[in-house]
Amino acid sequence: MTDTTSAKTAHRRHHWRRDVIELAAVFTAVAVADAVANLIGHQPGGPYLLIVSALALAVTAGFHTWWARRHSHAPPPHDTTGASPAPAPATFPSPSDTDTGAEVESGAGTDTGTGARAVAGAGRAQTVEGTALWRMRTTVRDVPGSLAVVCAALARHRVDILTLQTHPLARGTVDEFLLRAPARLPARELGRAVSTAGGSSTWIERADAHDLVDAPTRVLGLATRTALDAAELPLALRQLLGRCTIRSLPAVSATGRRTGAVTPVEGVLEETVMRLHDPSGGALTVERPHLPFTPTEFARARALVELDARLGPRVPRGAQVLTLPEGNEITVRRADPTDLPAARAMHDRCSDQTLRMRYHGPVQDADRYLDHLLGPRFGRTLAVQTASGRLVALGHLLWDGDETEVALLVEDDWQRRGIGSELLRRLVALAIEAGCESVYAVTQASNTGMVAAMRSLALPLDYQIEEGTLVVTARLDATPVRSLPPYEQAGR
Repeated sequence: MTDTTSAKTAHRRHHWRRDVIELAAVFTAVAVADAVANLIGHQPGGPYLLIVSALALAVTAGFHTWWARRHSHAPPPHDTTGASPAPAPATFPSPSDTDTGAEVESGAGTDTGTGARAVAGAGRAQTVEGTALWRMRTTVRDVPGSLAVVCAALARHRVDILTLQTHPLARGTVDEFLLRAPARLPARELGRAVSTAGGSSTWIERADAHDLVDAPTRVLGLATRTALDAAELPLALRQLLGRCTIRSLPAVSATGRRTGAVTPVEGVLEETVMRLHDPSGGALTVERPHLPFTPTEFARARALVELDARLGPRVPRGAQVLTLPEGNEITVRRADPTDLPAARAMHDRCSDQTLRMRYHGPVQDADRYLDHLLGPRFGRTLAVQTASGRLVALGHLLWDGDETEVALLVEDDWQRRGIGSELLRRLVALAIEAGCESVYAVTQASNTGMVAAMRSLALPLDYQIEEGTLVVTARLDATPVRSLPPYEQAGR
């Protein structure tokens, strides 16, 4: 006989006893009520006293019910078999909803939750279909027990804490959580619960599966990428610090003027702005207006920059040989500052019209941009050379703050042979691998070659024309990641 069968038998065996007890209690209550009514009702003002007593009992019962529902700590009920209730189908928000953050101050925030049934209570794992991942950061007082109060408030809402990081401050501590919460729990209610528990400056945004990697593993992975390729440093900083804008400012501009971008070796931290010393000259500026940086984040970023400085200039080696339709072989590879003389020689062979379409300025200033473009700090550059070793084309993928620009330059005698389209396809593959959501190209409206190359990508395109300048933006978020060329894979 199973335990479930025994429980049901015992339930039937004692069912009549419970009925007898309840019936006796009802008769006793009626007798007591009749005695009290006869005793008070025959006195002066007795009926009024009975009415006031009934109202007082009703108010007391209503208050007790409200208080029990608001402050109940009981776990969710289960059936006699111990099984949890089946989850209802979950509805997840669109990508545009899940990527936005909500800052919550004293319980205020943005409701981005979606309807779904909670599957389990506090301390019990919840199914993925009925839950949502959140990243939350809040500041608590640096006193014993303050973090425990916040954790208890999350547990009451059936929120599972997956990871926790602490960022000590001069006053208080910033706690960063990765949470798995019921999908129907909105950000506003989650922030209100944390604020009531003592958290302040609470910030919440939706998370995804990539955030499940623990912090040490993620930092080691970013350090490895930076060690293999100097162009990875801005991308590594962006992944380390979340949604932020990173700008690399050289000490001397492309026109030869000093920019004044001088930063101390130890760096500068100013709330939402972080300035790091660039060993190659200039500064790296990181901005995150929606969330101040902590000293812990500043130390991590500075360590990553120091690693890059100690390793010096480096570019992954490797090349791939392609055959053009007419039978000529070309080699595509990564370019670096050592290609500067060959790039200047290519400039000399290009017509003024080709240089003007590429650089959108005086032709005599074209050579000044090469130091910037070939430097790995500002992006990645692909070079195309012939079998004889002559450089005939350059393709640039440039980190422009939180956006990404693509630019092409093909020598006149090698145009209309598919080199530009091949370079652009590879640059877009690199952008997708780097996690870029879009790339844009700035050219002239009369540059039909660049427009045709962008259209050949078969991506959603946006066009903007202002005073003869054409900006074509390709959205990459709806595009599957393409495999990298062999020479890029070999360099990793």
